[in-house]
Amino acid sequence: MSEWFVSESVANMPPRVTVKRRSSARALWTKQLHLWHWITAAISMVGMLGFAITGITLNHAGQISATPQRVSQTAEVPETELAELRARAQQVVQDGMDAPLPPRTRSWLRAQWNLKTGARAAEWSADEVYLSLPQPGGDAWLAVQLADGHIEYERTTRGWVSYFNDLHKGRNTGVAWSWFIDVFAVVCVLFTLTGLLLLKLHAAKRASTWPLVAAGLVIPLFLLLFLMH
Repeated sequence: MSEWFVSESVANMPPRVTVKRRSSARALWTKQLHLWHWITAAISMVGMLGFAITGITLNHAGQISATPQRVSQTAEVPETELAELRARAQQVVQDGMDAPLPPRTRSWLRAQWNLKTGARAAEWSADEVYLSLPQPGGDAWLAVQLADGHIEYERTTRGWVSYFNDLHKGRNTGVAWSWFIDVFAVVCVLFTLTGLLLLKLHAAKRASTWPLVAAGLVIPLFLLLFLMH
């Protein structure tokens, strides 16, 4: 709907009244745009800063060195939990489908190593249970030998830069972070659109507005078309 739309009743009013109505509508529209622009800016400010910085670190990932840190731990699974693992392994192997660790085993891992495996599906065989535990900025796994209950857990981390790079990509971050990225993207779209509409409202007083907007489109387009290998 055009902001200069005037109903027939308004069109029949004296010119001064019509101009006043138009000015009031414009002022209200501008106020709402400013309101939504600063709200979306406030919500997305920290996130945009983080995504911008990690965009740089991702672009130069090959030049940022990182020394992986590896931690290994071993233990013996208690007989009660081990008996449950054996029964689960027998059932899973028979059914031919992967399944998560039993609840008692998960509780024991939380108490033993503060390790939360959730409902991730493990790989089962007649003599071993293997569970992959990928995470942002690193990797981890555990393996249980069903014969004697020997369990080995290994975790590898590649530093904070790798951690935040994986957050940027949504790699191994879980459902909650995935939802956050989607909501954050919507907020950024609203921030950008309200900013564009505010540029339109003030463009008449700022001659460089549209040339700068056009440059923001033409420069990356030129790079994509002519300088990409």
